[in-house]
Amino acid sequence: MLFFGLASGLPFLLVGNTLSAWLRESGVDYGAIGIASYVTFAYNFKFLWSPAVDRFKLPLFGRLGLRRGWMMFALVLLAAGLLGMAAMPPTASLLRFMAMTLVAALAGATIDIVVDAYRVEIAPQEAQGALAATYTLGYRLGLIAGGAGILLLADALGWQAGYLAICGLLIIPIVAVLVAREPEHRVRERVPLRVAVQEGFVEPFRDFLSRYGLGLALGLLLFVALFRLPDQMLGVMAYPFYQDAGFSKTQIAEVSKVYGVIIGIAGALLGGWAVTRFEMRRLLAISAVGVALSNMLYLIMANHPGQTWAFVATLSGDNFAQGFAGPVLVAFMSGLVNRSFTATQYALLSALANLPGKLLGGFSGFLVKSDGYPSLFVVSTISIVPTLIVLAVLWRRMPVPAHSRTD
Repeated sequence: MLFFGLASGLPFLLVGNTLSAWLRESGVDYGAIGIASYVTFAYNFKFLWSPAVDRFKLPLFGRLGLRRGWMMFALVLLAAGLLGMAAMPPTASLLRFMAMTLVAALAGATIDIVVDAYRVEIAPQEAQGALAATYTLGYRLGLIAGGAGILLLADALGWQAGYLAICGLLIIPIVAVLVAREPEHRVRERVPLRVAVQEGFVEPFRDFLSRYGLGLALGLLLFVALFRLPDQMLGVMAYPFYQDAGFSKTQIAEVSKVYGVIIGIAGALLGGWAVTRFEMRRLLAISAVGVALSNMLYLIMANHPGQTWAFVATLSGDNFAQGFAGPVLVAFMSGLVNRSFTATQYALLSALANLPGKLLGGFSGFLVKSDGYPSLFVVSTISIVPTLIVLAVLWRRMPVPAHSRTD
C-alpha cells in the first residue's frame, strides 16, 4: 500500500499545479492555463469507467489478475503520458502536449480506482485504518516528488528532463505490482453485454440505495460531498496567496511541498491510529471542524506577510488537520462500500468528496478580487456548517463499523 500510494500521489500535481507552473513559464495565455486545469476532472469522473475496472480483465495484463492487471496497465499508460509530455512540450505544440497530459490524468485516476478497490479487498474492515494511513503516507511521498521534487529538477535540468526523471520513479510501483498478492474475488470472464452493463453499471448504485435506503443513502452521499468543502475552497487560491504574501518559489517549495507534506504525514499516522481506537462518528466531527478551523490560521500569514514563522505556523496547523482527516474519511468511505462492487462504489464516493469543492472553489478568485483574502478564509471556514448539520441529522443512523469504540 505504501508503494501503491506513491503511484497514486505522483501524477496528481504533475497534471495539476506543477503543470500550471510549466505552462506559465512557457508563455501560455492565462486563459489557456485555466482551461488546461480541466484535465484534473478525470479524477472527479473516474466512476464512469470504474465499473469496467471492477468487472473486466484486460487482455495480456489480465494474466496478473483483475486488480494487478489493471494496476500494471494504468502504470504503463501513466509512463506513456509523462514521457509524451516530456517529448512534446507546450512550446512545440500545446494541443499535443495537453493530449498527453489528459492521458496521464486518466491513468492517474485509474490508478486511484484500482488502489482503492485493492485496499478494501485485501484486508478485513478492522485493518482499513492502518492500510489507509500507510496508503496516505505513500501518497504524500508521491506529492513531494510531484511537487517539490519536480520543481528542483526543473530548476536544475529543465522541465522536460525533470518529467523524464520523475517518470523513473514508476519503476517502484511496477515492481510492487509484480510481487503483490492478488485479492480473492469472483469474476465471471465472459457474460452477455446486457448482463455486463447490468452488473457493472446498474447494480452498484442499486445495491448502495437498497442497503441504506433512499433517505440515508442520499444523506451519506451529501455528507461525503460536503466534508472537504473548506479545504477545496481554499486550495484553489493557496498558491497565489503564498506569492502575494511575499514568498518566493523556493520558500513555497520548502515550506508547502516538503515541510507541509511531512506534517501532513504525521497527521495521517495519528488519524490512522485514531480510526482503530475511537468511534467513527466522533472522529468525523472532529476532523471536519479541525480542517475548517485550520483555514483561519491563514489570517496569521495575511497579517504578517513575508514572515517565515507565520508561513510555517499556518502550514503546520493546516496540513496536520488535513492529514488527520484523510484516513478518517477514507476508512469511513471504505466501510460504506459493498465488496462485490468495490471499485465503482468507492470511486463514486471519492469523486463526490472532491467535486463540489472544486466547482465552488473556481469562484473563490472572484471573492478574493472583490473582498480580499481574509474574506475567503472566513467564508471557507463557515462552509463546514452544512456538513455538521447533515452529520447531526444522520448521527443516530450513521453506519458504525463493528470494531469502532466509544471510549
